[in-house]
Amino acid sequence: MSVVIAANTVVTLNIEMRDAQNALLRRDDSVSYLHGAPSGLFDALEVALAGKSAGETVQVQLEPDQAFGDYEPELLRLENMERYGEGLEVGMEIEDALGGNPVRRYTVTDIAAGKVVLDGNHSLAGMALRFTCRILAVRPATRFELERGDVTQADTGTAAGKIAGIATG
Repeated sequence: MSVVIAANTVVTLNIEMRDAQNALLRRDDSVSYLHGAPSGLFDALEVALAGKSAGETVQVQLEPDQAFGDYEPELLRLENMERYGEGLEVGMEIEDALGGNPVRRYTVTDIAAGKVVLDGNHSLAGMALRFTCRILAVRPATRFELERGDVTQADTGTAAGKIAGIATG
């Protein structure tokens, strides 16, 4: 009898993430996570996987509010270049507390005429995302994994590590 995905099971899967035009954004092989525990896996994706077994494939589209949120234009900032010194380049990420706000990560999106454009949105904010998850294995979690709330180091990769990579771009 096969184990189905439910709370307190360890799930190993391959994940593909695509945009709404079906362009591949990211592929992770052999991601393991403890179902029902904080793992970095989107809640809506975890819900879609519940009740499935090894060998099944799940496809789900997440809307922006289920993934990285809506694009917030107020997180776009224009700042003086001298605030950041030499060596600033488009694509770099910086952390700053602009306008008395808490520290936030910004991506440099443009530099011109002594000004720098900073975007505090996640690079995938505002995008619907399509996930294909091929379930490789499902097993009961060990007592140690349940106590820790995470998958043991013996697994090939954890969702917290790999999916958090998605969350940070």
